[in-house]
Amino acid sequence: MPLARKRLRAVGTAAAAAALCAGAIAAASPNQASSPRSAIPGTHPEWASASARVSAQPVTTGTVSARVYLAGQNAAGLAAYAAAVSQPGNADYGHFLSAAQVAAEFGPTSAQITAVKAWLTGDGLTVTSVNDSVDGYVAVTGSVSDAAKAFSVTFQNFKGPDKRTDRAPAQAASAPASVASAVLTVTGLDTATHQMKPGDTLPPPGPNYWVAGPCSQYYGQKIATTEPSAYGTKQPWNNCGYTPSQVRSAYGVTKSGMTGQGQTVAIVDAYASPTMQSDANEFSKVVGDEPFRPGQYQQYLPSTFTDTAADECDAAGWYGEETLDVESVHGQAPDANVRFVAAASCNDPDLLSALAYIVDNHLASIVSDSWGEPADDATLTSAYDQVFEVGAVEGIGFFFSSGDSGYESTDEDPGSDQIQVDYPTSSPWVTSVGGTSLAIGKNNNYEFETSWGTLLDPLASSGTSWEFTPPGEYPQYYDGSSGGGVSTTYTQPFYQRGVVPSSLATSVPEGTTTTPMRVVPDVSALADPSTGILVGQTTLQPDGTTYAFSLSRIGGTSVACPTFAGIEADAQQAAGHVLGFADPAIYERYGTSAYHDVTDHPLGPGYLAEVRNNYTDPSTKTGPLITYLRTLGIDGEGAAALPAVKGYDDSTGVGSPEYYIQSYSRR
Repeated sequence: MPLARKRLRAVGTAAAAAALCAGAIAAASPNQASSPRSAIPGTHPEWASASARVSAQPVTTGTVSARVYLAGQNAAGLAAYAAAVSQPGNADYGHFLSAAQVAAEFGPTSAQITAVKAWLTGDGLTVTSVNDSVDGYVAVTGSVSDAAKAFSVTFQNFKGPDKRTDRAPAQAASAPASVASAVLTVTGLDTATHQMKPGDTLPPPGPNYWVAGPCSQYYGQKIATTEPSAYGTKQPWNNCGYTPSQVRSAYGVTKSGMTGQGQTVAIVDAYASPTMQSDANEFSKVVGDEPFRPGQYQQYLPSTFTDTAADECDAAGWYGEETLDVESVHGQAPDANVRFVAAASCNDPDLLSALAYIVDNHLASIVSDSWGEPADDATLTSAYDQVFEVGAVEGIGFFFSSGDSGYESTDEDPGSDQIQVDYPTSSPWVTSVGGTSLAIGKNNNYEFETSWGTLLDPLASSGTSWEFTPPGEYPQYYDGSSGGGVSTTYTQPFYQRGVVPSSLATSVPEGTTTTPMRVVPDVSALADPSTGILVGQTTLQPDGTTYAFSLSRIGGTSVACPTFAGIEADAQQAAGHVLGFADPAIYERYGTSAYHDVTDHPLGPGYLAEVRNNYTDPSTKTGPLITYLRTLGIDGEGAAALPAVKGYDDSTGVGSPEYYIQSYSRR
């Protein structure tokens, strides 16, 4: 049960003042070219630089379909209350507002919407729809020339992040000063594809990823005695895929006695696998758990899906992600309600709409999101952040995977053009979940954990040694790692002060800064495919014609995020009330038995490794087996290295769950 709700006190006065100001906004006249204007943040893409310009000639033909997102009233008050209501010890802690109260206190006013519409139509654009919720927008369409006039920009062609020639504004868009306070950001002014992606380590769409043997049921069960030694000893075969009960035991869920009863977790992905619920139920039966009860699982789907082709968003490629998310949450919180909310595509506006639907209808108190992109490709950050702030005020916590390509250097992610963090995981209003390599013992006991970061070393053709001196060649044989690092966009949030070392918070990719910045991740959980989990999904069989339920092994922070979201549901059950935005409470527990402190060398100096076989063609279980030594705990190298050290670090955050659930018991 949530703590008693109450309306704002001090910030209510500011909200009223802002509402009065909003009511005084004048409708923009058609001829305001000479009137004062205000730049709209985030509307000039970083990639639209002079060096990327394809031609000096302006683009004057074509059409523009844009969304002008509304800032609403009292943005400062929204952020202040979101912080207060989320911070243990604050007088407002836990006093969440309803969706209706949030709309009244912080939503856009009719005067703001009227003024924005008048500005846009006055410059020749046509309003196609209006969303008047807290996260609302005015959608418009029109000619390039009318859009150039309305937003006071020059359109040109640039080499875009999608490697195509894309149209974009050559400078930041602006709005008349008389309406600027009502404008949050604008999308649709450029033609580049801004598409989020699921975790990089997911199996390919369609066919199953078949696991080759030998493999172990628990860490160290089978030793690769016939393969070459590494680091002075024979290494273990990797595991076949942990079951939910093994993970529950290792992370203290079983000992806590909590099952997520009475809690609701929402999951947001693009599209919706047509067999998701039946696959989750079948998987539960296979691993010895209970399937969903009637009504425990529900889906919320858009009226239509778009951009489904393989060369667009590749809808089928998201099915594995969705199935993994649902099964992971259910595995750690088997009695929690699960609400799957599908975005119409993998594009930013559609994923944002799915998140907004949750806060507008208060579907859940915990939201798991296993998708993201390099921060400099992100659009709509201010609109996303506004939804996250609204969620905090309503008592909704958003969890995002930290990424599967380390510090997103060009060596680790060819789609990134620099060392950087991901987004939305780097927003200061979400909980960023990083990844680990987890060893679970014979009795489902926690043995050790290290940061997720893998280098491969192939078996030499002679079969008597590894091809390289272990651990192998970086980046040629880099095989994924936990996302993390220091943001260059967001300053350090209040909850990281005193926990994140100043030397780390000021070490941005290009050097140092005197201003401490937001560092990710916040927490971590198992992610390494070498110590991955089982997943069950209906897939294309090796005969290439039939479909059937199949098991596979999977990893990535796409595992870590829903795993932690499920554990958060257990913690809410233990607390007896909604926890909301989790970060302030997570950092309050830093240095306690709530977490395992994850380091690169949990067993002392030296590397940890496993041996793994892959089929040449994992989709058909054919071809000679390919054998690799997989060295663990190497989250990038050189400038992109994310070392896991004692205490907080930007590979594993404050650590992984130990007595995390128990730490909330009736506090």
